[in-house]
Amino acid sequence: MKYGVNTIVWTNRVDEGCASLFTKIKKWGFDGVEIFISPDEPADPARIRKMLDAAGLELTTGTVIPRNANLVSPDAATRAYGIEFLKKCLDRTAEMGARLICGPMHASLGLMTGARRTQQEWDWVVESLSEVAQYAEDLEISVCIEPLNRFETYFLNTQADAARLVKDVGSKYVRIHFDTFHANIEEKNPAESLRSIAKALGHVHISENDRGIPGTGHTDWKAVLSVLNQIGYDGWLTIESFAKPEPSLAAAAAIWRDVVPSGDALAKQGIKFLKQVAAELDDERRIASQAKKRKASTTKKKASRKR
Repeated sequence: MKYGVNTIVWTNRVDEGCASLFTKIKKWGFDGVEIFISPDEPADPARIRKMLDAAGLELTTGTVIPRNANLVSPDAATRAYGIEFLKKCLDRTAEMGARLICGPMHASLGLMTGARRTQQEWDWVVESLSEVAQYAEDLEISVCIEPLNRFETYFLNTQADAARLVKDVGSKYVRIHFDTFHANIEEKNPAESLRSIAKALGHVHISENDRGIPGTGHTDWKAVLSVLNQIGYDGWLTIESFAKPEPSLAAAAAIWRDVVPSGDALAKQGIKFLKQVAAELDDERRIASQAKKRKASTTKKKASRKR
């Protein structure tokens, strides 16, 4: 697995001023960053790629769909713009040399109808994402769809529904984006829900149960990382939360207070904690393997003496 951090921890917009931030991120032990993108952001993709190369960082991207591009809109023109919006985000992702885009690419963040999802809305999203998937296949970019908690969307909340959506779209380039914060709210057992989507899993976001620093809440991190190891996941573990989000994002994600002291603290303490848990699991597996070998050796010796 590779360790990443979303630059939204510090800022919604990535520009030349982030060069020093990229250097710090690499120094703290991250393998890459995730950048929030839109058809217009970042303004200079080539420049950002050079900055990342200079810092020795890989890249994934993430996006959310604005209200005028909502894929569950009853207005066909709005849905059509949503498809074009995502295609442009894929173009921007490709320009920066990334091979994965993630996020709730189904419905606009925070938009509610006051009713349950309908079959017609489901069909609209499947149809739209199928067209986006064909475009992504040409660019060889994975599109990872994120289910959110019920307070941020009514359309896609659980891993089971995300798996059904991915199956209905039917493209190897469309996979599931698992987020520990949302799973903590919507799943009876987040780690086991993760195991249930093993074959469709494409990306993982790391955030504590209160969106704070990993390891400071009640999320069972050992269980989550253990399942990821068991299912052979070798993708990204990307820390994502918000130190001081912009007003529009804060409103959509219902963030009304500071959940972390700073973006730097979230990133530094978060990766230190995750690597510590990973090391503990490695030690446990090594001890268990050694015990298994000793038991096998003892059994073999006993069998030999009996002969």
